[in-house]
Amino acid sequence: MIVNPETIPSRPAPASRRGIIGWLRANLFSSPLNSLLSLSGLIFLAWALPPVVQWVFLEANFLGENKDACTSEGACWVFVSARFQQFLYGFYPDTELWRVNLFFFEMAAVLTWVLWDKMPKRLWGGIWFLTGFPLTSFFLLYGGFGLETVETHKWGGLMLTLVLSLVGMVIALPVGILLALGRRSDMPAISSFCTVFIELWRGVPLITILFMASVMLPLFVPGDIELDKLIRAMIGISLFEAALIAEVIRGGLQAMPKGQYEAADAMGLTYWQGMRQIIMPQVLKISIPGIVNTFVQLFKDTSLVLIIGLFDLLAVMQAGIADVNWPNVAIEGFVFTGFVFWLFCFGISRYSQLLERKLDTGHKS
Repeated sequence: MIVNPETIPSRPAPASRRGIIGWLRANLFSSPLNSLLSLSGLIFLAWALPPVVQWVFLEANFLGENKDACTSEGACWVFVSARFQQFLYGFYPDTELWRVNLFFFEMAAVLTWVLWDKMPKRLWGGIWFLTGFPLTSFFLLYGGFGLETVETHKWGGLMLTLVLSLVGMVIALPVGILLALGRRSDMPAISSFCTVFIELWRGVPLITILFMASVMLPLFVPGDIELDKLIRAMIGISLFEAALIAEVIRGGLQAMPKGQYEAADAMGLTYWQGMRQIIMPQVLKISIPGIVNTFVQLFKDTSLVLIIGLFDLLAVMQAGIADVNWPNVAIEGFVFTGFVFWLFCFGISRYSQLLERKLDTGHKS
């Protein structure tokens, strides 16, 4: 055995890649350019953040009943606290607010049941979400079975935003999948119909669709049938989003290797069996970013229902800042509304990233 008689000189310890120092070195100071950009950003935050914190928190007024309670130069969050009930429920009768609260509770419970991995019997939760939850929500919010009827023109605020978003998401996903499959069908009639439908609805602005649904749709139904304004908005939003979802799913179908389709045929599966058991699970997995992006867009686009006279969260806030009793509170109103929209969209985005990591098993042909 040959032994090297020379002593190896000591070397510096490797750079830490753990903890706060390791994270800073890897993400903010990994190169001279990144270090310069990080320092510039920190300097900007040190200049811009203190006045914002002072206006939002330190010099702000939070409690009160009217504009007179805003005595400082900071934000007048009294406007938000005084009108919080209207932001949440719209013009729903005060004596029936417990029904909306029960709807919120059921929605949170069902979504937790369906989306949380550790919940038991999630399949039953999904079935209830698609069947029982819409029925119970309708009777809770609208009335029936002994409950007082509350017309939809009294619905508003965050409640209306969530109703439109949930209905649009639940309808748009399955309809979009069927449209995507129909567009790729070998049957010319089905393929042509789905192509025309997708391109027509996808190429028209949603605000135009809502206006046409409010004005033109009643002309195409029998005279003895009266479609509620909210139902017309739901139909327009759902079909518009279904066209967008269809293109997302079609992209996922085209990204699938040909070997997956051949494997389904080799196993003797029918078209629908192969789609349900082999193709579609993989397509939905790789289409998660596009689907979530469409759902986030849907949640924000619900604000356009103001064009047909429905008052969602943003519309209720705009009506509030137009009140002569609340002058100069537009910034506070838009900041609060923007924060609520961001909170929901951020939650949807984070859950989608969690789902992507959970399903990240690789994709090989």
